[in-house]
Amino acid sequence: MLTPASHLVRWRLLWISEMEAADLAGNRLRFERVIWIVLDSVGIGELPDAADYGDVGRDTLGHIARSRALKLPNLVRLGLANIKPLAHLEPPARAAGCFGKGATHSPGKDTTTGHWEMAGIWLAQAFPVYPQGFPAELIAQFEKQIGRRTIGNKPASGTEIIKELGEEHVRTGFPIVYTSGDSVFQIATHEDVIPVPELYRMCEIARKLLDGPNRVGRVIARPFTGAPGNFRRTERRHDYAVEPPRPMLMDALVERGVPIFGVGKIHDIYNGRGVDDYATTKNNVDGMAKLDEALVKRPAGLIFANLVDFDMLYGHRKDVEGFAKSLEEFDALLGPFLTKLGPGDLIMITADHGCDPDPVNPTTDHSREYVPIVTYGPEAASGVNLGVRATLADMGQTIAENFGARILHGESFLKSIAG
Repeated sequence: MLTPASHLVRWRLLWISEMEAADLAGNRLRFERVIWIVLDSVGIGELPDAADYGDVGRDTLGHIARSRALKLPNLVRLGLANIKPLAHLEPPARAAGCFGKGATHSPGKDTTTGHWEMAGIWLAQAFPVYPQGFPAELIAQFEKQIGRRTIGNKPASGTEIIKELGEEHVRTGFPIVYTSGDSVFQIATHEDVIPVPELYRMCEIARKLLDGPNRVGRVIARPFTGAPGNFRRTERRHDYAVEPPRPMLMDALVERGVPIFGVGKIHDIYNGRGVDDYATTKNNVDGMAKLDEALVKRPAGLIFANLVDFDMLYGHRKDVEGFAKSLEEFDALLGPFLTKLGPGDLIMITADHGCDPDPVNPTTDHSREYVPIVTYGPEAASGVNLGVRATLADMGQTIAENFGARILHGESFLKSIAG
């Protein structure tokens, strides 16, 4: 079995041979390392079909920018404010990076749909959602297999549901089952009542049951701790996603021997397929720290990260100011990170959907929005407007082409950003 180090050596030898072959063909591969960062839920305005989702007027970044002056000097320098007018943010005459926005081709507006499309997977139909809770017969099957009754079974905020039902759960030992506006089956349990390994076992049972017409995008373990009135969710969340269809970006990169490192929930979203190694994260600050470490330890291949705080802590909780501060926090960490990039590096910053926290919106659901696309590299092109991309798969196709591969969907913009 190859160790991670020997795998990297083997890949770098393959990379050199591919570069030589491409040079001979007059088409030199451009970037040795790509760092792809998904700012979870940071949408940039409604899609043309937003009315089909009840999302007319949704604009995550636009509404946050209008709430107050944001301090985002690094994102603005790279081209974020060149994508579209954002209140209080002045776009540079020439951005240091390239910029555009991407539309979601697939139906839906959730994490799985967005990330799968980035990897080249188009869905024929959206994953099912349960605004009235899950069918009684499904819950009965689940209870029979776990040997316990459940409580909840309704859409709810994760923090609010444990406030409401946490004490009853502690008293009875019945796990809390809930969903949201997204295609998720979530199970919340107190770590002192149901040990985390047992919670994970319950999620594995649920994942097997949730197939066919009830094939939700993700089953999510939501452990929490603390006393009544002071419950808090822990970092031992675990997602059980549907197995992605083949082929996708990670499959194509594996065939080329490209190493892939996941940060945050990337490993869970793709069921670990093609991801050589990964690091879980506690929050966005920890995620950026893991990316810093990866820059030192992983000199080539794809580093793929999801930063979830925007969505989990602020979008779904309709916390506009918290969302704004989180964007500023990321921007402050991005500045030093950019200085560590080498001549063979490319960073691509995007999102998977929107989650507009504007209080005028009646729900806490995700929103059907364009996502920003910003790229930068010390020797990459600058100031290029990538326009409106018809599918998020354009990003995956760009990365695939860079490493000498192709995926089923998407149009690469590698030539535009290569410099």
